[in-house]
Amino acid sequence: MKGVLFDLDGVITDTAKFHFKAWSKLAKDKLDVDLPASFETELKGVSRIDSMNKIIEFSGKQADFSEAEVAEMAAAKNDFYLKEIDKLTQKDILPGIENLLDALSANNILLSIASASKNAPFILKKLGLFERFDAIANPENVEHGKPAPDIFIEAANQIHVDPRECVGLEDAVAGVQAINDAKAVSVGIGNAEELNQADVVVKSTADLSYMLLDQAYGEHRKRY
Repeated sequence: MKGVLFDLDGVITDTAKFHFKAWSKLAKDKLDVDLPASFETELKGVSRIDSMNKIIEFSGKQADFSEAEVAEMAAAKNDFYLKEIDKLTQKDILPGIENLLDALSANNILLSIASASKNAPFILKKLGLFERFDAIANPENVEHGKPAPDIFIEAANQIHVDPRECVGLEDAVAGVQAINDAKAVSVGIGNAEELNQADVVVKSTADLSYMLLDQAYGEHRKRY
């Protein structure tokens, strides 16, 4: 194992609640539709524009908006979201993550962010973790969002490591599929039944460790 590729939301910090709050406000203001709580899973790990299109489809008004209008609404959502995440502090880092970063760095493992969020640098700075990562993949530089493997391949490229020599961390089904298709070893965080395509699943970020990732890599890299 030479690199670890981190999703951000749900792995390093939990900003999903801020995302859904912003999407819900936008859906009500612009589309006059109330998003059910269950719809949050539909947006997990999905890019901003793809999320916007899912919400428009849910509203039944997909023929009403041009591509430019969709982009404008997605930008409006992001403005509201940024106001919310400006409140983030180091206390919002998920359990076990700082210790994991320490252990990985001590073992000379390169660390890269593979998030669909264009706000990853801003969030990491708010958490005090920006300097801990060797690279942050820019989602604007990849053609396809998750579940396509592009962002994980880009994250590995940014640290000059073959994805096959990496472990990827994800809490979303789409993200696990992306890791697998990138040919990295996948570690899912959350519900084992939901994330059953992952090579290894842990219940919580608190269960992550260098030893667990190294063992997962040793056991599952032969898949490729």
